[in-house]
Amino acid sequence: MQAASLIIKQQRDRLSPSETRVADFILSEPNPISQMSVGELARRVGVSEPTVIRLCRRLGYKGFRDFKDALLTRITPSNTVLHREISTSDSLQLAASKVLESCARSLLDVSSISQNLPFETAAERLRSASHIVFAGLGASGLVAQDAVHKFFRLGIPCRSAVDTPTILQSASIARHGETFVFVSQTGEWPELIQALKQCKDQGASTIALTRSDSALAVAADMVFACDVDEDTHLYTPMNSRLVALAILDAIQVSLAIALGEPAETNLRASKSTLNQHIQTNASVAS
Repeated sequence: MQAASLIIKQQRDRLSPSETRVADFILSEPNPISQMSVGELARRVGVSEPTVIRLCRRLGYKGFRDFKDALLTRITPSNTVLHREISTSDSLQLAASKVLESCARSLLDVSSISQNLPFETAAERLRSASHIVFAGLGASGLVAQDAVHKFFRLGIPCRSAVDTPTILQSASIARHGETFVFVSQTGEWPELIQALKQCKDQGASTIALTRSDSALAVAADMVFACDVDEDTHLYTPMNSRLVALAILDAIQVSLAIALGEPAETNLRASKSTLNQHIQTNASVAS
């Protein structure tokens, strides 16, 4: 169900009122849907059968049967893997297994909706950017710093802003032609929302990697939904970080392809320089 719920959340703002009612019902009661006919679902929600079919097609499925088949394939894994919360009574082996299985499921879920994420649009926006700023707080700040490590080798000036003063000051001098990429697990930090809005007001482009229903997502020009359900009772959010890292990897590859030969030249040059440095150090050490 997880992948289907991500698609619904991503598309929800684009749905008609009647389609939204169907979508909300599916999100609240996914299991009974698999046993319903299109007519039964329509009567239960109080809409017409064509509305249900139209919603399924808008979400990328051929029809209601195709949607139900996809729903069935996702319900079982989610119930047995993603929702297995870690307990203090778990053995260390079981706790580790739950964490790894949950991480794997989250990555598979985002992969299954990748066709709905704006990779091409983001690549074109970043391709023309004069400067890229990756912003995030806490654990998301580490993701932002990792992004700089990936993107600077393509030859586009970029940097990270990972504390509140730096983020706010960076936003205050944002200019047209710059692109700010905000990373946030919750999407509700007031400082990030304030900074993003200021960037937009001053003509900079904004991209958010966050929950699709968050205030940050609503304010951003472009959104990569990171709707990850994770148990944070016993450990720091990890699934959302892995999903954000994977999405940024995919954006970087998309950007490299869009840039073409210049990106290849820069990547080869940076790799060659690093190899020479390693060889020089090895010679000195020997």
